[in-house]
Amino acid sequence: MANLTQQEFAQAVAFLAEDFGLQRLRDRFVRLNALVTRRRVASAQQLADQLYLLTAGLRRQIPATVAFQSIWTERINEKLGEEGEKALEALAEKINACLGERERIIPEKDAELDQALAEYARRLSDVIGRERAWLDMLLKAVPQVAAKLRATPVPQETAPTPDTPPAGSA
Repeated sequence: MANLTQQEFAQAVAFLAEDFGLQRLRDRFVRLNALVTRRRVASAQQLADQLYLLTAGLRRQIPATVAFQSIWTERINEKLGEEGEKALEALAEKINACLGERERIIPEKDAELDQALAEYARRLSDVIGRERAWLDMLLKAVPQVAAKLRATPVPQETAPTPDTPPAGSA
């Protein structure tokens, strides 16, 4: 599993806060023994900073790390559904087939890996959005694959302008 930067971690917490509400999210972390204080937090950034320091960027295996991973995975799986999960598992197997010893990318399979990553990202993005998909992929990626993902970051999602119809409308 790759390590998230503080900025990437803050974005992930912001997405969760957007989905659950900031105080409800904090309450979930308290219930999972990730936080010991019941004091409210002022912002998603403040909660992210606190969790990032506690977990050392998800490197420490402590309740806060497990709680974050559980909440994130639960939220993604809710949106995907069982069929979506199965489809992504098949694509993940294609990605893993491009990795060799010590989870390093097999040089001859680099193009195949790029294709599998693009398909995985497309499928996941269709359900949860590009930015969330990119973060989810980073959370699951081995270090070499994470470096590849970061070399070509996903563009920011933009809201349609008044002159532009929303995607999918004709």
